[in-house]
Amino acid sequence: MVFKKVTLIGTSTESFEDAVDSAVDRAEATLENVCWVEVEEMGVEIASVENREYQAEVEVAFRVED
Repeated sequence: MVFKKVTLIGTSTESFEDAVDSAVDRAEATLENVCWVEVEEMGVEIASVENREYQAEVEVAFRVED
C-alpha cells in the first residue's frame, strides 16, 4: 500500500479546533481514501484581519490507488 501526504491550512475565526475541522472537511470533500491527519502547526493571524483568525496547518494522508 502507498500513501501520499498533502499540506492544508484551515482557518477559523472561532478556534483552532474549527480550523482543523475546516481543513479535514475540505480534504474529505476533495480527496479520496483519506486515512489520517497530522496537525503540524497552529497560529493566529492578528495583524491584517478585523478579528483573530485561527490557523491550523495539517498534513493529510490518503491512500494512492494501484
